[in-house]
Amino acid sequence: MHWFARLILVVCGNVLALWLSNRYVPGFVLNQPYWVNLLIIGLILALLNFLLKPLLTLVLGPVIVLTLGLGLIVVNALILWLFPLVLNHIDFLRGSIIIQTIPALFLATLIVSAINLLIHLAE
Repeated sequence: MHWFARLILVVCGNVLALWLSNRYVPGFVLNQPYWVNLLIIGLILALLNFLLKPLLTLVLGPVIVLTLGLGLIVVNALILWLFPLVLNHIDFLRGSIIIQTIPALFLATLIVSAINLLIHLAE
């Protein structure tokens, strides 16, 4: 698949996952659910996954092996936990995502991970 089409597919998948998390996970709040902002937020999440996921997977490699792959949920949760901190440094996206509780973080992580798995299986 062409890299640009793949990027668009990943960003749209992130937008869908964040929207579903906002809709069905209590404690996960999108304050600015406008489509342009959601596309920018999805792009930033794709960049975080592209840059941080290999590094965190390398650092937490023994944990991932010992848990037979379930440690990848911890990696995805760490990325999703860092995500609002990154967005708070961008002026027009400040406060756009609020994760209030650990169960909300866990459920949103499961939704984002499932959508990303489906996207990567479709490639």
